[in-house]
Amino acid sequence: MADDVRWLTDREQRAWRGLQELQMRLDRQLARQLATDSGLSYPDYAVLVALTDQPDGRMRLFELGEILGWEKSRLSHHVARMAGRDLVAKEHCDSDQRGAFVVVTKHGRREIEAAAPGHLAEVRRLFVDHLSPAQLDSIAEIAEIVLARLDDDTVA
Repeated sequence: MADDVRWLTDREQRAWRGLQELQMRLDRQLARQLATDSGLSYPDYAVLVALTDQPDGRMRLFELGEILGWEKSRLSHHVARMAGRDLVAKEHCDSDQRGAFVVVTKHGRREIEAAAPGHLAEVRRLFVDHLSPAQLDSIAEIAEIVLARLDDDTVA
């Protein structure tokens, strides 16, 4: 069976491991910055970004889970913790008695609005400002290709 394995070439391994380390280190640094400057965790920020991207600041719980790529249990627990801090609220869905909406609260909106400038400055400092427009376009294109493939695999 080991003969059937398509091992990564040096080039492929360099790209793959570089991507993994890049993502882990960026996540760690951005999480540290958010916690220090705002008191929000990186997952809090991700939830609030997804909600505030919606015109009415609300999403069905399952839709939020799909966007974040989180399991139902993780999402439910995290939303409950955020609700306890008045960052979000859960509302019943009238059209689906089993479903619920997650809604950003006024306090949650104030928190993300206060955290965003520092977070974006850190994203620029750590990532954007070191790359040319062509490099940014390449990264965006690569992400779109791989994400489309992942979406295809999810549907299949």
